[in-house]
Amino acid sequence: MALKVVVGQKIMNEVIKQKKKSGKEIEWRVLVVDQLAMRMVSACCKMHEISAEGITIVEDLHKRREPLPTMDAVYLVTPSEKSVHALMQDFANPNRTMYRAAHVYFTEACPDELFNTLSHAKVVKYIKTLKEINISFVAYERQVTQVWLVVALLSMLLLCQEELFNDLCKSSAAKKIKTLKEINIAFLPYESQVFSLDSPETFQFYYNPTYASARLVNMERIAEQIATLCATLGEYPSIRYRADFEHNAELAQIVQDKLDAYKADEPTMGEGIEKARSQLLILDRGFDVVSPVLHELTFQAMAYDLLPIENDVYKYVATSGAPEKEVLLDENDELWVEMRHEHIAIVSQKVTTNLKKFIDNKRMPQSDKTSLRDLSTMIKKMPQYQKELSKYSTHLQLAGDCMDVYQGVVDKLCKVEQDLAMGVDASGERIKDHMRNIVPILLDQNVSNFDKMRIIILYVISKNGLSEENLDKVLNHAQLLPLEKQAIVNLNLLGLNSVVNGNRKKIYQVTRKERGGDHQYQMSRWTPVIKDIMEDCIDDKLDSKHFPFLAGRAAPSGYHAPTSARYGHWHKDKGQQSLIKNVPRLIVFIIGGVSFSEMRCAYEVTNAVKTWEVIIGSSHILTPEDFLTNLANLSN
Repeated sequence: MALKVVVGQKIMNEVIKQKKKSGKEIEWRVLVVDQLAMRMVSACCKMHEISAEGITIVEDLHKRREPLPTMDAVYLVTPSEKSVHALMQDFANPNRTMYRAAHVYFTEACPDELFNTLSHAKVVKYIKTLKEINISFVAYERQVTQVWLVVALLSMLLLCQEELFNDLCKSSAAKKIKTLKEINIAFLPYESQVFSLDSPETFQFYYNPTYASARLVNMERIAEQIATLCATLGEYPSIRYRADFEHNAELAQIVQDKLDAYKADEPTMGEGIEKARSQLLILDRGFDVVSPVLHELTFQAMAYDLLPIENDVYKYVATSGAPEKEVLLDENDELWVEMRHEHIAIVSQKVTTNLKKFIDNKRMPQSDKTSLRDLSTMIKKMPQYQKELSKYSTHLQLAGDCMDVYQGVVDKLCKVEQDLAMGVDASGERIKDHMRNIVPILLDQNVSNFDKMRIIILYVISKNGLSEENLDKVLNHAQLLPLEKQAIVNLNLLGLNSVVNGNRKKIYQVTRKERGGDHQYQMSRWTPVIKDIMEDCIDDKLDSKHFPFLAGRAAPSGYHAPTSARYGHWHKDKGQQSLIKNVPRLIVFIIGGVSFSEMRCAYEVTNAVKTWEVIIGSSHILTPEDFLTNLANLSN
């Protein structure tokens, strides 16, 4: 079952759906969310489904709202100080109550001090429901619909200790609180096999030395989010990590502790012959910095790199003089799902072929060549097919916009980038002098500094670091700014050799597979390192020295997890077990961003292996511009 479907069912069943009393009509309510919660609901639920359950309006917790004192409010929020205090503020003034009652759903563990603050506040007498959702990752694709309506929904997770629960039962709030439950959702489902923790700041906490004092707090937070992902999927995986970066083992252990707490609470988690084989692999971003900077020519990765797509919304003008259109690129669009991983060279051709089949099936008039203008005319003449024809129009325009940028400047960059990444040219000949091809690009005034940085990073990696003198020579050719230079120098904070004076530290490289037959295009010869790692992990060929299992992970025969003091049995929902898919899963988590090309690999490996499902996620979704900005900011 797709990740977003699992999360969507959980949100609808445990948060949104009303338990109607016989003979009573549906009761209208307000849904109040913070940013992560909004993005979760947007990704996994449809607005008409929410409305059918009595949600009349979706409100942002942190924005000014008009009081609706005759309605109950459903709060879906993260247990952060900001969100908890915003909730309390809604009920602080007895003369201006925002809502009749509050049904509070937290997405993850609520700190004791915040819980105590909430239980003693004026809001407590209005709270009729207090639940814990424990979903704090973001599944990026599959149903990211109505982002503008739901981008604030799902982030307050509350995992009470049994002692707190007992204290709560004795308090004056007990009469108002009808439900207290965990949902285990603290992540954002982005796609059917992709999740995000919606935490771009993790890059700084993990790799910036000036943030060292706050690193542990951030690691605790993302470990909780990863654990809720596993709990949602019914997985209790063996944990592996990349041993070549110092913080990975520590994070792996924190994640293990979180998983043990969930396992103690739900001993059946991860049971079964197939599920016993599941693995969670934790990687730092330094394992592959080539993939995040290369120009990718598959449809999704290329579009997000070259075009100004924000929050997955693509804006375009179909014909001259027409109003601007906004389209959400998500998995509700079957054509997008079919095309997103295709090479740009065949996208327009396939879209046109599918369009002609559609026109033939509907017996619609057509010309020999279907243009965007023809499509616009057909939409006006046959409004009953507007939805389908608009999708074809969108993807033809999107592919056309990508090709316009590509033919303008990107085409001359791609060959040089591929040669640098591969170390050989398209014929397999090793390149002895990369600078001969690089210098003309660095001197070209039509090439942006951003693209020059990408070329230089690939060159630095190919040389396993440069002396400061040689790096300055290259940078002088490119005329880069000091901050842009610093982004390149900061590669060393990811464990790589950037500026070297004398000896270079030894860096382990994953053995790359020969994939000559997989590459039809000279400009797309590079395969992300993660694909080799995924395949080796599934085939049990991954180097155990550099990717060890967490020490002491294997439980002895007959082991029974203890009852959790933190996650009591009082909140269990056996109905959710039906959501669990009985196949082994490889869950890959990359600290510091996952690129679109790496996301594609999860689908490719799953489709090729068939007996495993690969789920990939990160602190956030990464474009090349994001990555270079993150690198530059490591000096701040």
